[in-house]
Amino acid sequence: MALVRRDRLLSRFLEYVRIDTTADDTTEQYPSSAGQWELGKLLCRQLEEMGAEGVYQDEHALVWARLSANVDGAPAIAFNSHLDTSPETTGANVRPQVIDEYRGGDIILPGDSTQIIRLVDNPELDTMIGRTLITTDGTTLLGADDKAGLAIIMEGLATLIEHRELPRPTVRVVFTCDEEIGRGIQHLDVGKLEAVAAYTFDGPGADQIDVETFSADLATITFRGVNIHPSIAKDRMVNAVRAAGMFVAALPRSKWAPESTEGRQGFLHPYKIEGGVGACTLSVLLRDFDTPKLKEYAEFLRETASQIERTLPGIEVSVDVRPQYRNLAEGLRREPRAVDYAVAAHRRLGRQPTLSIIRGGTDGSMMTEQGLPTPNLSSGQHNPHSKLEWACLDEMVAATELMIELAAVWATGNN
Repeated sequence: MALVRRDRLLSRFLEYVRIDTTADDTTEQYPSSAGQWELGKLLCRQLEEMGAEGVYQDEHALVWARLSANVDGAPAIAFNSHLDTSPETTGANVRPQVIDEYRGGDIILPGDSTQIIRLVDNPELDTMIGRTLITTDGTTLLGADDKAGLAIIMEGLATLIEHRELPRPTVRVVFTCDEEIGRGIQHLDVGKLEAVAAYTFDGPGADQIDVETFSADLATITFRGVNIHPSIAKDRMVNAVRAAGMFVAALPRSKWAPESTEGRQGFLHPYKIEGGVGACTLSVLLRDFDTPKLKEYAEFLRETASQIERTLPGIEVSVDVRPQYRNLAEGLRREPRAVDYAVAAHRRLGRQPTLSIIRGGTDGSMMTEQGLPTPNLSSGQHNPHSKLEWACLDEMVAATELMIELAAVWATGNN
């Protein structure tokens, strides 16, 4: 499909990654960073210029737009990507490097020669010979997660508007904020999309359809001790930090840790501890593809808390577990066309898609749980959240073509 303008797609992507939209999990403000407002305003201007309808940025910085159907009776669909980038690596002062016709081998990044995208760690580079790759200079992340998705959807909309002969249903778009810190749809009413299915472009590589994610809960374990000056602490101090350390040490590393699991195996992941002798809190992620397994993990945490209380007299340990999102597969069963039509769109383009699982979640996980079936699609991103992050323009072009073909499949009922 030669309709997609790869030069314009690349230009969009390079413009978006230069805007710092790093999410900030230390604030409760939404969105958590000013750059998300800035990027959203730019997207609104571009959407209006290309002729999209109903364009606006709401009070939460979410960007909305639509494109009316040119086929009567076709059900509406939606597309989503997120504005923010991960706080794990800075997204400020991104200086992207474009490598035309990649020749193979390791890629030494120009801003920090110690940062090397090595072939041994990125075997997919063997399939990239002759393609266009985008990296950073090695001092920041790139932000392809998920500005590749933004560029794909923007270019897909522009192509549909420019080529009115392409069949399409009503296409709705929403760009969300703070996905990287788990707040992506905190202020999204999926009912406003008035769609039967949606798609997130937030996946790796090409031609993958993510149809399962982890189910996820978050446990907050609170340890309450007794603080007193250490000079007079004998038989009086009850150290909450020591209790938290014992608790972490009791979590199984051989079977329930992210360091020792893969594929469909779940885990318990202690990732943050805060506080002091008198009181401290431990945050633990509970993840599994089998949703009932989360109850087993939660019960283990509560049993461990009781054991700590018995071991350290005077310590009080409470465990609070709250749901985060549920396995994408559970909601996709409500609308089989969401996946079936994505498979059909790939095949109409002469591609063979892979149905894959994510050891994590997406905005689509939570959109699906709220009643809008939302598989996740590839967007050409690799090594997300890292200074070694890179993207492939050719895979982004392929994803844009897929978006256009998806619109056609929904418009025609895969006829």
